[in-house]
Amino acid sequence: MNDLIPLSQAHCIMRRGVEHKLSEARIRELLPEIPGWELGEDGHALTRTFRFDDYYRTMAFVNALAFMANREDHHPDLGVHYDRCVVRYSTHDVGGLSENDFICAAKADALTG
Repeated sequence: MNDLIPLSQAHCIMRRGVEHKLSEARIRELLPEIPGWELGEDGHALTRTFRFDDYYRTMAFVNALAFMANREDHHPDLGVHYDRCVVRYSTHDVGGLSENDFICAAKADALTG
């Protein structure tokens, strides 16, 4: 991925195999580009809770996120509640985090901005 392109403008590409798993150093480089996201306890996922005023706004976000995820062919795990949505990204095919997770996290942020 070209570091000159903002993550939110990049697009996912298929990543399979351990060679696409990001190193801890690369994860630490990319994490500041997606403020509000946290590295999961196991270090294999990005997680963020998006908060909303009501169920309608939560579902509007979930639907927009689903559309984006389908377009990028990279799908998060979701926890949907009345006033919040917990989003978790990881790339199962690489056994951890890939650049696709950071791209989609940035795109998820853009949906609320």
